[in-house]
Amino acid sequence: MALLGATALTLTAGIASAESHVKGDVNACLITKTDTNPFFVKMKEGAVAQADELGIQLDTFAGKIDGDVETQVAAVETCIAGGAEGILITPSDSRALVPVIEQARENGILVIALDTPFEPSDAADATFATDNFKAGVLIGEWAAATMEDPSSAKIAMLDLNPSEVSVDYLRNQGFLTGFGVDVKDETDIGDEDDPRIVGNDVTNGNEQGGRQAMENLLQRDPGVNVVYTINEPAAAGAYEALRSVGLQDQALIVSVDGGCPGVQNIAEGVIGATSMQFPLKMASLGIEAIAEYAETGAKPENSEGLDFTNTGVTLVTDNPVEGIDSITSEEALEQCWG
Repeated sequence: MALLGATALTLTAGIASAESHVKGDVNACLITKTDTNPFFVKMKEGAVAQADELGIQLDTFAGKIDGDVETQVAAVETCIAGGAEGILITPSDSRALVPVIEQARENGILVIALDTPFEPSDAADATFATDNFKAGVLIGEWAAATMEDPSSAKIAMLDLNPSEVSVDYLRNQGFLTGFGVDVKDETDIGDEDDPRIVGNDVTNGNEQGGRQAMENLLQRDPGVNVVYTINEPAAAGAYEALRSVGLQDQALIVSVDGGCPGVQNIAEGVIGATSMQFPLKMASLGIEAIAEYAETGAKPENSEGLDFTNTGVTLVTDNPVEGIDSITSEEALEQCWG
């Protein structure tokens, strides 16, 4: 099986992780949650390539792990001190970072959230992201339609971290909605009373965390037959946990990302379906927006009817179901990243 590799690179400090890529008259910053997850690696590639094309000086920063707020705060402060015209950021905590983002905007810096919206969303000037709720709905609908009897589901929910940031609850609640579970509070993970939910655990968005979370939930109920995962590294870890006790054929695993290793895991039967997102597009659009802002002062506009710019989502599965648009893993390998 083409399993995703574990991600465990540790940075010595947030500021030490900075890299300057292009020299130009306009200064910009990219701050990602980590620099090990393939999603953020591709995001960085897209930003660097677009900055190179437009002649923008781009400094990049990354946290040690998903949830490393302190490092991201230090990075924003460095960008303010350095006179950046724009900051692109995937916030590790969509609420805790708001005060420092307000400082950046007070200094005339255009702040664009990538992938993970702030709370409130207008804490940033703009957000370029997947419709994360829709991404969850797609894999939830697929899982329910694939099961012979969805009422017999025993669902393990593998989430991101205890902070319940926006990207986390949007995907989680989207999946449950798509599967037909009554979600009580769309911004609160775990308050549902549907008996089909075995439980929730956190993964930190990596393979090791996914394996541990799956092991924990299997102890609660070894009959788990549906596994929702926040991303594909977590899905790979969940599969390893299932395989270690001979239950790999018992459960449908669904996820969100669309990285090439994850798409290959679709082809190999590790993951049943995933919602593909487009990090390179998010980053390149963000750099273009900073260039436009530096030249004209114009800020990005949201997609119609939304409070963010929708960069698209596509369901990937080799077991399509009627009524849900999808592409195959073979088709997805031509569009994937990482």
